[in-house]
Amino acid sequence: MTEPPVTLLIVDDHPVVRHGLLGIFAAAGAGFEVLGEAADGVAAVALAERLDPDVVLMDLRMPGGGGVEAIGALARRCPRSRVLVLTTYDTDQDTIPAIEAGATGYLLKDAPRAELFTAVRAAAEGRTVLSPAIAARLVSRVRSPGGAALSTRETEILRLVAKGGSNRAVAAVLFISEATVKSHLTHIYGKLGVNDRAAAVATAYDRGILG
Repeated sequence: MTEPPVTLLIVDDHPVVRHGLLGIFAAAGAGFEVLGEAADGVAAVALAERLDPDVVLMDLRMPGGGGVEAIGALARRCPRSRVLVLTTYDTDQDTIPAIEAGATGYLLKDAPRAELFTAVRAAAEGRTVLSPAIAARLVSRVRSPGGAALSTRETEILRLVAKGGSNRAVAAVLFISEATVKSHLTHIYGKLGVNDRAAAVATAYDRGILG
């Protein structure tokens, strides 16, 4: 007896990418069925609620509704649908929030066609799928002594520091006290396993936290 096809929803703000993926899955034969497509996260959630796909193939950075917010909403409102991130972004700032929000897998857009098909099938079965590059980065983070992820505010502060901002300047931009900036920097140093501002910035760039 033939197994039913894996049903898909394609979410990407670039029409060319959506059409390309439609063509790829159409050429794959009877194993996949694309139920619909959306250009942003908000539309994706609404469409997923209506179509109930097995897998939502989700880009991350989209105007009008980003992928991470949509992943969280899908986890709450469409728990049967698995989210497989398909993006060009592989920094910790992208991967960690997406996985924490409930993504079943994370794949980069340069993945070979066969790898994409395998990942979609695995996601439909509820199995975690990570591109080799992402898996290696996550393993490295877990094994490294300051492996904890920076918060959004900590990343904001470090980005301003990287631009040469003093504690006073950072405090002024973010409307917080200098003492709060110093406290955040202490936490940042601990998470990155460094002792000063220069090392923190260098390590953040090395790990892809600052792009």
